[in-house]
Amino acid sequence: QVQLVESGGGLVQAGGSLGLSCAASGSISSINAMSWYRQAPGKQRELVARSTSGGMTNYADSVKGRFTISSDNAKNTVNLQMNSLKPEDTAVYYCYAEVVVPQGPFRLSRAYWGQGTQVTVSS
Repeated sequence: QVQLVESGGGLVQAGGSLGLSCAASGSISSINAMSWYRQAPGKQRELVARSTSGGMTNYADSVKGRFTISSDNAKNTVNLQMNSLKPEDTAVYYCYAEVVVPQGPFRLSRAYWGQGTQVTVSS
């Protein structure tokens, strides 16, 4: 159906910057929203940032002012620019896409997860 592939993860020192990208491919009629989640070991997966096709963005309080989400629905991509990184940002970051897919003569709303990319911030 739909595949999401994240890239850009890696190791960075505290205070540094890192950019993540996610590309969606497959049979997609349209994208309603794309988001970034993260999950640290032993913790719940949490929403980091979300961007809708209408241009609205939302951020977790912990990343406001430091992270910026941007999307290009025409290219089915979403990016996350992470600045002023802190050790507590260390996690696996997952792309999440809320899309409309064709199914025969119909269209269905579905959501898909990427496999995740590791971000490690050293102190």
